[in-house]
Amino acid sequence: MLTNGVILQFFQWYHPYNGVLWTELKNDAQRLAAAGFTALWLPPAYKGSGGASDVGYGCYDLFDLGEFDQKNSLPTKYGTRQQFLDAIAAARAAGLQVYADVVFNHKDGGDYTEDVTAQQVDWNDRNRAISDWYTIKIWTGFNFPGRAGKYSTYEWHWWHFDAVSYDQNHPERGTQNLFRLKDKQFSTEVSHEHGNSDYLMACDIDTAAADGELRYWGRWFVDTTNVDGFRIDAAKHIRAGFFRDWLNHLRTHFGGRELFSVGEYWSQFVDDLHDYLTETQGVMSLFDVPLHYRLHNASNAGNAYDLRTIFDRTLVKEQPAKAVTFVDNHDTQPCQMLESWVAPWFKPHAYALTLLRRDGYPCVFFGDYYPQPPYFDKGRDVTLYSHQFLIDRFLRARQQYGYGDQHDYFDHPNTIAWLRTGDADHPGAMIVILTNGDAGSKWIHTFRPNTDFHDVTEHFADIVTTDANGWAQFRCPPGSVSVWTTG
Repeated sequence: MLTNGVILQFFQWYHPYNGVLWTELKNDAQRLAAAGFTALWLPPAYKGSGGASDVGYGCYDLFDLGEFDQKNSLPTKYGTRQQFLDAIAAARAAGLQVYADVVFNHKDGGDYTEDVTAQQVDWNDRNRAISDWYTIKIWTGFNFPGRAGKYSTYEWHWWHFDAVSYDQNHPERGTQNLFRLKDKQFSTEVSHEHGNSDYLMACDIDTAAADGELRYWGRWFVDTTNVDGFRIDAAKHIRAGFFRDWLNHLRTHFGGRELFSVGEYWSQFVDDLHDYLTETQGVMSLFDVPLHYRLHNASNAGNAYDLRTIFDRTLVKEQPAKAVTFVDNHDTQPCQMLESWVAPWFKPHAYALTLLRRDGYPCVFFGDYYPQPPYFDKGRDVTLYSHQFLIDRFLRARQQYGYGDQHDYFDHPNTIAWLRTGDADHPGAMIVILTNGDAGSKWIHTFRPNTDFHDVTEHFADIVTTDANGWAQFRCPPGSVSVWTTG
């Protein structure tokens, strides 16, 4: 992780199925670095069960990066293997770190079925059996015929998994039943939701049974791609000890490389995140999901939300060194499973609160940055609005003025502000002021007497000059944010 770093999540769920994302990244890498981004989180780069129409989380073959004719396509949704490698090389040449998405919770799209003894368990209490043992037919045979053993001859069978939700003997039931396979137990080092949250979807991997292959894949993938780290999918559904040991193994193998990693542990409760960080012995950071929900709630509540409390019980407040802050992502966008979209009017506030403060490692969402085509899903027409104009200005302010001490003015329920003082190497200062109600203003001690400040958001054209003691009154428009700097 670079000092004052900012991640860009370089995809959204409804990106067109045109196989050009990797090329788009290659072409835009230099501009992104110049804008102030320092790292990219890329979508799953391997073949999913839906081939070129799969976002990547229906993980089929970890070794197929868009090289083999499998699942009715050679490229993935985002392009070919060579385009992927070229995009990474271009990003790293521009000074950007690259984080790859790791999907180890499950596999999908098996090549053949196997007959296995299993028992139904209650979806809402996975520790409670609701049937006797009987034989089901499941898609747990993976031999990857299109790849024909290249890179790995490993084949997957039913004993590499602990649970499924589909029985080919009864396709009419779909995925409504949850089956635990005979002689398998759900892991205890997972979230306790539904009694046990080991199972999420598809064929649930027993990481203990496949540990060697998953370690080998990690070494192969880093050697092949030269990525700088990982985004860990579905962390709360995978035993905590696995990723602790997997990341330690890779860091040792690669001579102590940082391989920065951030886990997706989806919980609104910060204590769950603290517990997971303890269980994994701090080998990764976590997305600050509690902060995301506070931003979402604030955007819906308008001026009824007390902005003084926006960071209460968040990871960035309680364990900032391990917090990756974000506003929205591919799961929270409209029509997705975890939909909790931050309303457009509050997006400038949310990005100011993540990009312009001292603590946390912020992540910007592709769908908030790049203009997107409208999409239709679940009976709804959806338009995502680009906030690139302000985000670019926030990034420049972060690069130039995001240093030194931070002094908070969280003294009013609707108008808050803070000062970044700068340091010896970055002598400029920055004041951020925002309101969720009427036009806001605050008297702020800048520690800079007789100094001019201007509003980089361009809401105000006039200059604010501090008095002989360094005090001045700073403003922002109604329901908006202004960023005042000395430059």
